[in-house]
Amino acid sequence: MTQFSDLKLIAPIQQALKDTGYETPTPIQAQAIPVVLEGHDLLGIAQTGTGKTAAFSLPILNILAERQTKRHPRCPRTLILTPTRELAIQIHTNLQTYGKHLRQKYAVIFGGVGQGNQVRDLAQGVDVLVATPGRLLDLIEQRYLNLERVEIFVLDEADRMLDMGFMRDIKRIVPMLPPKRHNLFFSATMPPEIQTLANTILRSPKKVEVTPPATTVKRIKQSVMFVEKKEKLNLLVHLLKNKDLHKVLVFVEMKHVANKVAEKLEKSGISAAAIHGNKSQGARQRALEDFTQDRIRVLVATDIASRGIDIDGITHVINFELSNVPESYVHRIGRTARAGTDGDAISLVTAEEKSYLYAIEKTTRHKIDIDRDQPYHSDEAENASTMSVGKAKAIIEGQRGQGGGGGRRFSRGGGGGRRGGSAGGGGGGPRRQGGGSSSSRPSGSRPSRSR
Repeated sequence: MTQFSDLKLIAPIQQALKDTGYETPTPIQAQAIPVVLEGHDLLGIAQTGTGKTAAFSLPILNILAERQTKRHPRCPRTLILTPTRELAIQIHTNLQTYGKHLRQKYAVIFGGVGQGNQVRDLAQGVDVLVATPGRLLDLIEQRYLNLERVEIFVLDEADRMLDMGFMRDIKRIVPMLPPKRHNLFFSATMPPEIQTLANTILRSPKKVEVTPPATTVKRIKQSVMFVEKKEKLNLLVHLLKNKDLHKVLVFVEMKHVANKVAEKLEKSGISAAAIHGNKSQGARQRALEDFTQDRIRVLVATDIASRGIDIDGITHVINFELSNVPESYVHRIGRTARAGTDGDAISLVTAEEKSYLYAIEKTTRHKIDIDRDQPYHSDEAENASTMSVGKAKAIIEGQRGQGGGGGRRFSRGGGGGRRGGSAGGGGGGPRRQGGGSSSSRPSGSRPSRSR
């Protein structure tokens, strides 16, 4: 088995890895680090939790240290572009850890906070800049930042950039970079738009794919609980009364639902906090810190806000609401069962969401066990007929627009079954429509730069 000591990383980086107790690289690290060190452009297809941050950070620090190019004010040597503030902060923290024995400077810029400290950092010159697209463009327009000396460009979480409506920003940023540069491109999935973008950025890239898109982690025990929509909160509280669920990440689709769920849990005596795009940067950081330090048991998050969460020890992931995009399910449950541990993923599914569940099972090629041993089990939801994902999405979004009331009644699609059966049976499979993403995705409009 490959060890970090086998990779051609310089002594200060090897020492930093030893300091942190890292000995064995993950598959993407073992494959990607040599490719990047050799100077090749890289297309990395990797999901959350695979260790891709170190896969690009370690060789970048190595290359910059060996070149010893002079720093220039306002002109970073490396640009790492990432979709969210939380992920940018996490990458910056990792750079500081891996590069603590190097004489390099790292900076991070993102919206939602004052720009004064960020401008001062840039004025001193930095080796690596981690940035979100909006704040990057803001500072370029104000002439606090220039990309003409970028030697290495990293586009991280490209598919999430697409989901969040950042493609227009990306297409503005790339032409500002020098034509001759080293490019690293990472995405969990490769829809056509992302493949086209990769083709415009990369030059004769080497491809590294460590986990096929939309496959699920074997160490995660997955289950589904069918429930009426009006009973979801009660079921969630019931589950969290079990102290074995001691570090839980709950996923929702909408910001207001995140607030509602967190408030309900707090009123029920369960320590919780919500993070989403409408929360201030300070509030989001406090919530993440409280969750990391076990001051709260439950973190309620939207998909976009969760992209910066890189926290070990999450015992359970609960899908309070399913996404209509199967790949999002894979991203979500990958937050548990890290570092060789086991984890649980529980999905609370209504009749309307059964089509989403079926699409997940079809994409991942994994039948999810049904858990009927809970007080709010709904036979109607379990036996509801499936429909196309597009039709189910329209019904669910219509209910949200009406405040969650009503909704069609579903015909029964066949009889029950014993506990521990698989969840997707009956009613035929849905036809995927449109390839759309979660309801938090902007529809054609340019996002706020405060992300």
